[in-house]
Amino acid sequence: MAEGGALLLVGCGKMGGAMLDGWLAAGTASRVVVVEPSGLPESVRGNPAVSAATGPADLFSGVGPSGFVPDVVVLAVKPQVMDTVLPGYRPLVRPGTVFLSIAAGKTIGSFEALLGGGAAVVRSMPNTPAAIGRGMTVAVGNAAVTEAQRTLCDALLRAVGDVAWVEDESLLDPVTAVSGSGPAYVFLMVEAMAKAGEAAGLPAELAMRLARATVAGAGELMHQSPTSAADLRKAVTSPNGTTQAALDVLMAGDGLQPLMDRAIAAAARRSRELAQ
Repeated sequence: MAEGGALLLVGCGKMGGAMLDGWLAAGTASRVVVVEPSGLPESVRGNPAVSAATGPADLFSGVGPSGFVPDVVVLAVKPQVMDTVLPGYRPLVRPGTVFLSIAAGKTIGSFEALLGGGAAVVRSMPNTPAAIGRGMTVAVGNAAVTEAQRTLCDALLRAVGDVAWVEDESLLDPVTAVSGSGPAYVFLMVEAMAKAGEAAGLPAELAMRLARATVAGAGELMHQSPTSAADLRKAVTSPNGTTQAALDVLMAGDGLQPLMDRAIAAAARRSRELAQ
């Protein structure tokens, strides 16, 4: 963030708190005001760059930080309370401020309706690995977002992981299905591998230890390697070996791919339903 830039974080739960830690560690935010009923996270208390407000009334009544006009308002409250919370921030709608949402299922149109005309809005979909700086976020902005504001939002999102931008907002439904919900699929795979290991005779604790370490290690290997996932898989697979025997099951016509196709389609469909 440019020198003198200011950021308002509305909601500082797990995702908002993780992003705040990432911004401060990366030096992306020079000044942050946090609106969170439970108060500032322990990790940022005493940090001179961070102050607290109880709500929009603090910002506009002189009770809160004086002269505070944010360059970015990051909306990190739960989607189900967004309609109640957001109208209070309408006074911040101006050409110099962009609203960046990380709330699932809330469309740009819904933000424009709540904030009024002229609001610059970026809708994004991060995932939970952002908590350790390894998130994947996809974002889309409305026509009011300037190139400078897009760059600013990109820097904020990139502080907690990788970022991709799309022009078609409807793509955020399959994005939500693949990366937003995706960590849960990986955790389920660990559970399934551990249970299968138990069924094969391993003690439960050892089976889970093997499954967790294997998935974590394979993920890190893929993260560090430029090699495609398909080529990494082939490198582990010896012809007529044990891995090939397992893959013959997983890659069969009724194996993992059609199951994953149905799962992603179901999640994308539900994402569209929630945005209605």
